[in-house]
Amino acid sequence: MSLPSRVLVTGGAGYIGSHCCKALGEAGVQPVVYDNLSRGHAEAVKWGPLVIGDLRDRELLLETLQREKIEAVIHFAALAYVGESVEKPLLYYDNNVGGMIALLDAMQQADVNRIVFSSSCATYGVPQKLPIAEDTVQAPINPYGRTKLICEWMLEDAARSRDLHIAALRYFNAAGADPDGELGEQHFPETHLVPLAIMAAYGTGDPLKIFGTDYPTPDGTCIRDYIHVSDLAQAHLLALDAISNDAGSLKLNLGTGTGTSVRQIADAVEQITGLKVPVIEAPRRAGDPPELVACAKLSREILGFNPQWSDIDQIVRDAAPWFAPDRNGVSRE
Repeated sequence: MSLPSRVLVTGGAGYIGSHCCKALGEAGVQPVVYDNLSRGHAEAVKWGPLVIGDLRDRELLLETLQREKIEAVIHFAALAYVGESVEKPLLYYDNNVGGMIALLDAMQQADVNRIVFSSSCATYGVPQKLPIAEDTVQAPINPYGRTKLICEWMLEDAARSRDLHIAALRYFNAAGADPDGELGEQHFPETHLVPLAIMAAYGTGDPLKIFGTDYPTPDGTCIRDYIHVSDLAQAHLLALDAISNDAGSLKLNLGTGTGTSVRQIADAVEQITGLKVPVIEAPRRAGDPPELVACAKLSREILGFNPQWSDIDQIVRDAAPWFAPDRNGVSRE
């Protein structure tokens, strides 16, 4: 790989960002984390320095880029709760879009011309066909998805106007935990299905709510494409390598191409933990498509990306110890 020696990781104290920092460190790259810690965790920053600051603080951001001799940026920092974005849309536009404006401006001033952006399959909205390929019309249905799409547009426009190498990676459902047990999910409130199912099994969380059991799927529950967080981290290194070698502007899905239903997740948790997952069946949530599965062909062809840990049993097997009730010293808030 042709990787830079020093990379700024915005949001590097968060779930996916911290896993990416570990992957960078193991690849011999120095990650410098820039995070306001509003939803990240200082204890997850283990592979390089932490700069505590808001992405919209252009003076501090520029100072950090220059002082740390940053050569590229991996940009995770964003608010990412769909429901919250509907309730507080201006907060999301200010933080996510405003943050990208400040970042691109600071990068230009500091002469940093490589950026890998954490985008989302939420930019597609409700797709007309499956699996979802990169040329699917992007029609997001919530403010969170719209902010991610606007950021993609901003990157494209900035790349046309100057020497800027970009990769926008559209995640499907990130899940799992570091196989070594050093990192895991620490969201509050927790909204992701895998940890909710695990906590329900352990009795440390509420019974698992299944929103909708009458979808046109084999077992009536929603189907999603789950990708292991450590696979996602590796994909960022591959994308950084690609744009460092003049691959052009990249817009790629990160998924497995395989769908797993809500009930299948619960079954996997029961099998791995040996515990029953208590379930409450609830009505459908507005805006939940029956099925979202990636076409993963382009990331495989362009990046050589082949997920190694994204079997659903492996995802649950790695995540379960992180949420075990006898695991000491871990804050999940």
